[in-house]
Amino acid sequence: MAAAGVVSGKIIYEQEGVYIHSSLGKTNDQDSLISGILRVLEKDAEVIVDWRPLDDALDSSSILYAGKDSSSVVEWTQAPKERAHRVAEHLNSYEAEWDMVNTVSFKKKPHTNGDAPSHRNGKSKWSFLFSLTDLKSIKQNKEGMGWSYLVFCLKDDVVLPALHFHQGDSKLLIDCLEKYVALCESPQDKRTLLVNCQNKSLSQSFENLLDEPAYGIIQKIKKDPYTATMVGFSKVTNYIFDSLRGSDPSVHQRPPSEMADFLSDAIPGLKINQQEEPGFEVITKIDLGERPVVQRREPVSLEEWTKNIDSEGRILNVDNMKQMIFRGGLSHALRKQAWKFLLGYFPWDSTKEERTQLQKQKTDEYFRMKLQWKSVSEEQEKRNSRLRDYRSLIEKDVNRTDRTNKFYEGQDNPGLILLHDILMTYCMYDFDLGYVQGMSDLLSPLLYVMENEVDAFWCFASYMDQMHQNFEEQMQGMKTQLIQLSTLLRLLDSGFCSYLESQDSGYLYFCFRWLLIRFKREFSFLDILRLWEVMWTELPCKNFHLLLCCAILESEKQQIMEKHYGFNEILKHINELSMKIDVEDVLCKAEAISLQMVKCKELPQAVCEILGLQESEVTTPDSDNGEDENVSMTICPASAFQSNSLPVLTASGGRDDSPTEISMSPSVSRLTPA
Repeated sequence: MAAAGVVSGKIIYEQEGVYIHSSLGKTNDQDSLISGILRVLEKDAEVIVDWRPLDDALDSSSILYAGKDSSSVVEWTQAPKERAHRVAEHLNSYEAEWDMVNTVSFKKKPHTNGDAPSHRNGKSKWSFLFSLTDLKSIKQNKEGMGWSYLVFCLKDDVVLPALHFHQGDSKLLIDCLEKYVALCESPQDKRTLLVNCQNKSLSQSFENLLDEPAYGIIQKIKKDPYTATMVGFSKVTNYIFDSLRGSDPSVHQRPPSEMADFLSDAIPGLKINQQEEPGFEVITKIDLGERPVVQRREPVSLEEWTKNIDSEGRILNVDNMKQMIFRGGLSHALRKQAWKFLLGYFPWDSTKEERTQLQKQKTDEYFRMKLQWKSVSEEQEKRNSRLRDYRSLIEKDVNRTDRTNKFYEGQDNPGLILLHDILMTYCMYDFDLGYVQGMSDLLSPLLYVMENEVDAFWCFASYMDQMHQNFEEQMQGMKTQLIQLSTLLRLLDSGFCSYLESQDSGYLYFCFRWLLIRFKREFSFLDILRLWEVMWTELPCKNFHLLLCCAILESEKQQIMEKHYGFNEILKHINELSMKIDVEDVLCKAEAISLQMVKCKELPQAVCEILGLQESEVTTPDSDNGEDENVSMTICPASAFQSNSLPVLTASGGRDDSPTEISMSPSVSRLTPA
């Protein structure tokens, strides 16, 4: 913590014309309006908020310093009775809102620790500074009621004087502070912003930390560990964690479990107790048998696609087409057409004419929704806090869009404008969910491929139907996926799981980002197009994305264990895999894992449920020869987008050209990714 005095450091916000309204009229020792400068500074791994009068901007002797301990250097005292009487007469006016400090005045506490100097001459006793670590809440003025003002309340319940912004408003300051702390409206008072509100932490989960200095990461981990750990693992080093523990050498010997608890507690609702989860099953070591070798094919070409379309535009042999896409992906020229089917925007059995009519209908529907938010005036938006918050989050996320792709190059690029408009329209489409940071990661590849605002929106809406639970506040979907991933990994390699548990990494929180936005930040832009279209086939099994996680972790097992990585090193190593993973290699390994599990006759029931396997004979994509194989345990039947028939292969491995109908049990769950 910086000592009281002139604070040096990097100024990240500065505003003149910020006043304290000290009383209704002038008294002997106080002015009714005290003009000052408000600054936010970065200094020694801390963010400091500093206000002081203009006439004392350089005088360090008058600063009232709010320290970390409970003995704050400021306290409130009752104002003289005559002033209290004047205030009572004023309570019914709107000015009472921003003159709340009228009934109190500052006085210095006696100090025994020398943390703050005494006043030299009684001047400037309103000056104050505090660290964001001590901030509890911020109260704002009512809309349209005089100058914009803010009141800072600290964690030891010290309420600082209201700061009135005579030159501009307080929005820029709030935006600045939100780079370091999560703020959300209080359920009891919408004008009060609570610091580190858990409901808001998910919305803050994708703030870009990659270009910030190390002390910025430290500060964010202190204020919003959820945000920092999910995005900034590459900078979570021993130095950072030691900084969190403080300078006491004895504290540095804390076990890694403390830091693991720190992370799990910081992610609201995500702390996992497997024994309390429904369907929990102890996985014992099982011989899965030999893992087959899998080879990928070339991407499906436009010619292959065209050959599978009848005269009316229907897609023929949908299941075979899905298998080809699963094995090789799509050529880029085909994606604009095929993705609409894979995502369920177009029904697979629709004719060209039906799709044309559907597009007309969806175009009308889209622009009606877009008109809803486009027609909202500034005054109306001021009274709609949710819409205002959605817009603010969307603008931040759009400005952080990956510009490495030419489609999104430049600050005012049309692609960025369309991203913004589509996301705002989605808030009208699903107002309950609205916008959560990270959704733009899911939209940007879709818009790039579709090159059409309406088609991109409806594909995005379909994708969000699959991904919706990842962005819900209670995070049950994410919690379930992490438990399922842990179950699968334990079956594949119990020794590796035991090692991770010994390093307090057994719940695989470092995979959180992979699951949340489906590897969007782990692969290059073009590779993610390939990965997503393969996953959208919903082959070869339910929750195939979890097997992709297993394939990546299995590839990193040797380095993690041989180098005896601890908790911090595992976090750092996993995050630094970003943009270094071979997508084709991972797809091969994940498919091979699925085939290995399907062939196992002693597969635990919990694993069968995760992968959608049942005791029946269905087909599964095969390995080295590109053909299918008849097995005793196989994938649950079809997805929401495919028919109820699958091509059946003979026991010898040859293909039977006539598809066989497979009866679907009503109890079988759909192949919708978790």
